[in-house]
Amino acid sequence: MSEEVKTKLPQIITSLLENDMYKFSMGQAIYHRFSDYKTTWSFKCRNKDVFFTPEMVEEIRSQIKLYCKLRFTEEELEYLNNIRWIKGSYVDFLRLWSPRYEDFEISTDAECGLSIETKGTWLNTSMYEIPTLAIVNEVYFRMRYDYAELIREFKDKLDEKAEWLHSGKYSVSAFSEFGLRRRLSSEAQELAVRKFSETQPKSGRFVGTSNVYLAKKYGITPVGTMAHEWIMCVGQGNHKHNPAYSNWYALNEWVREYGVLNGTALTDAITTDCFLKDFQLTYATLFSGVRHDSGDPFEWGDKMIRHYEGLGIDPKSKTLLFSDSLDFERAEKIFREFGGRTRVAFGIGTYLSNDTCVPPLNIVMKTTACNGMDVAKISDTEGKGMCKNPDYVKYLQRCIDWRMKYDK
Repeated sequence: MSEEVKTKLPQIITSLLENDMYKFSMGQAIYHRFSDYKTTWSFKCRNKDVFFTPEMVEEIRSQIKLYCKLRFTEEELEYLNNIRWIKGSYVDFLRLWSPRYEDFEISTDAECGLSIETKGTWLNTSMYEIPTLAIVNEVYFRMRYDYAELIREFKDKLDEKAEWLHSGKYSVSAFSEFGLRRRLSSEAQELAVRKFSETQPKSGRFVGTSNVYLAKKYGITPVGTMAHEWIMCVGQGNHKHNPAYSNWYALNEWVREYGVLNGTALTDAITTDCFLKDFQLTYATLFSGVRHDSGDPFEWGDKMIRHYEGLGIDPKSKTLLFSDSLDFERAEKIFREFGGRTRVAFGIGTYLSNDTCVPPLNIVMKTTACNGMDVAKISDTEGKGMCKNPDYVKYLQRCIDWRMKYDK
């Protein structure tokens, strides 16, 4: 990859730290426990009216080539090494690590005009998801619209949001910026992080960002633990596992890697009800909280509080982190409902990093195979899953149904 790469836009991803924190949290555990696992990731655009032109696809391809030329600097590695739960052995691995363009398959062979698949070790392919989505987003918005007009509108809305918090119009407790994958641009996300870092809310506080590069730059907390891929690959990548027990395998391996550190469990990889079968006293004690990412947040919050109380755990000692399609109004309603009963925090994405007059893209990169076998997510919201094999989804659902009925 020594050839010169020509692009129409400035380089979008300029640092390997420009990734979500949970990629490093999971990456360390993958490195230590599942370094031989192989995965396939598939891109999907859920917007029915979006089309990527051949020129956009070529620019995306070139931007990914530039991303694959990046290496961690010693300053970046030292920053990671100072994060409490990051171990020196993983930092040493990252010193040698680089993305491989050979792991990418990019074409126009899709209804939306863009097809992307990545195949290779889980160690590699996991790290590609977020930078790829950030590249796709920025290329699309810069080449499809008048970007100068979009960023002006974004800034106006951002100023308004900051004033709402400063004046106390909305009270949203602790919140983090989670918008890297669907941001309007790197410029827009940095504007948002800087703005909220400088804003003093009348109630609540801005606690950090999922973007590790921006967390380092602005001296704030990088936020993130695990994503659905962890539960899917750990639980379903071993062909001897019953996939209805995916959460148990995933939680167990996480505790083996981190103990009581870095502990926010994701509940909805194979439905929250199935998750609660495994989230019993030991794990509910060890993990500092849980994250909501699908389904009705009020039903979920009540369910989690009742579960903690049923285990004899004070819900006020735990954190409920909400991260599904939030804006300040929705977050405030959730905070008013649960703020006196438990600790409440929010991860707010697209609303902070891509709010303009143009609808944001609804794009994802999901794990679709692990170790040669299909994997799937069955969340608390229908349609949020993604699997190439409908028969496997039916099999997974049967396994879950059997467990919910017979595993008392």
